[in-house]
Amino acid sequence: MTRMLEIDAFMEYLRFERNRSPRTVGEYQMDLQAFEQYFKSLDATLTFGTVDTDVIRGWMEDMMDRGNKATSICRRLSAVKSLYRFGLSRGLVNHDPAHAIHAPKKHRRLPQFVSEEDMDRLLDNVEWCDTYKDSRTRTILMMLYETGLRVSELTGLDDKDIDFSQRELRVTGKGNKQRIVPFGEELAEQMHKYMQMRDSQPGCKADGAFLHNDRGARIAPIKVRQIVKAQLAGVDNLAKRSPHVLRHSFATAMLNNGADLESVQKLLGHASLATTEIYTHTTFEQLKKIYSKAHPRQ
Repeated sequence: MTRMLEIDAFMEYLRFERNRSPRTVGEYQMDLQAFEQYFKSLDATLTFGTVDTDVIRGWMEDMMDRGNKATSICRRLSAVKSLYRFGLSRGLVNHDPAHAIHAPKKHRRLPQFVSEEDMDRLLDNVEWCDTYKDSRTRTILMMLYETGLRVSELTGLDDKDIDFSQRELRVTGKGNKQRIVPFGEELAEQMHKYMQMRDSQPGCKADGAFLHNDRGARIAPIKVRQIVKAQLAGVDNLAKRSPHVLRHSFATAMLNNGADLESVQKLLGHASLATTEIYTHTTFEQLKKIYSKAHPRQ
């Protein structure tokens, strides 16, 4: 008797060989039963061993038409792919009809950002005291907003990475990749002011680090996050108040003021242009809001 690819055999494999939790096994079973119900509705003689790629694509399209979220469709497709990998490994099927099918893109939440007006208010209209801590705080805000650095890149910055004559930063990003990021005259002045005050502090021992903590050592990312969160507390409608919000704000401001996407990609240190494209959706959402408020027929 020819062995066939069936849900029950796959469930036993998940339970006893892969030690998957009852909840995971149950979810796989429901997803595969939903697929089986679909292809049986097309042709009662179809089996897991005889369906083809077009049947699976049709199932995905049917789920989309019914309003299923991309996350649900991706999960169900993953279950089907796992079933066929199991079937191939056990000789229960001789081909995998799900192999060439790509999951739908999951909806990406638009990044939070601070408006240019709010950033101007934070940096210019706040009463900054002439103290070391206030100077450091303003420097952190300006650098994150005006260069788009990740918090780890900012805290890892050394004095030797700063070229004031060319107004450039040599930044070490993800994967130890380095890039050059320019900065403006106003930020250069603020950095100079901070460094002068920093170097006059007692107990300086940061071994070349640009940003110091209160004990004179290199500042930690968690401290920068605390500082930024406190400063962004006064900005309304922000679900998150983190250094990454200022990185998003940098990218959004650049695109809103005429920068091209590839330039922003290089400044942010993104490996793929697709990662940077999320900010075009952000700026478009802003345009739609402006349009709906300004157009007389809206």
